[in-house]
Amino acid sequence: MSRSLNKVMLIGNVGNDPEIRATSSGARVAKLSLATNRSWSDRSGQQQEKTEWHRLTVFGRLVDIVEQWVHKGDRLYVEGRIEYSQTQDDQGGTRYWTDIVITEMVMLGSSGPGSGGYAGSDYGSGGGSNRGGGPPEPPTGSDVDDDLPF
Repeated sequence: MSRSLNKVMLIGNVGNDPEIRATSSGARVAKLSLATNRSWSDRSGQQQEKTEWHRLTVFGRLVDIVEQWVHKGDRLYVEGRIEYSQTQDDQGGTRYWTDIVITEMVMLGSSGPGSGGYAGSDYGSGGGSNRGGGPPEPPTGSDVDDDLPF
C-alpha cells in the first residue's frame, strides 16, 4: 500500500469574522478567510507583494473556539488539508472550490483591544502581536457572495 500526504500549514490574518452554520445533519461548521502575503524583488529591483486568500472550513470542537475567539484581523497559524469540490450555479455552469479543512489552530495575535488568545490544551496560544496592522481587505463586489456555496 502506498501512502500519500495532503497537509497545509498557513500563517496569516483572518479576513472576515467567521460564519457559523449547521449542515443538514446538524453538525456545526465555521467558514472564514485567511490572507497570506509574499513579497519579492522583480528583475528591475522593485519590491512586489501579493496577497493570497484561502477559504478555511472548520468542523468539530474547533468551531466553538473559532466562534468565541477568532475575529477579523487576528493572526493565526493553521494546519489542515486541501479539499476540492464543485457545485452547479444558477445558470447551469460548474463552480470549483478549494477549501482548507482545518485540523489544528494556534492564535498568534489579534488586531485590536479586547481580542484575546485561546489557551486550549490542544491548540495553544501565542503571545505575539499583529505588527502588520491587519490584513488587506478581501475582494469586494456583488459577485463575492455569489461565490460562496452556502
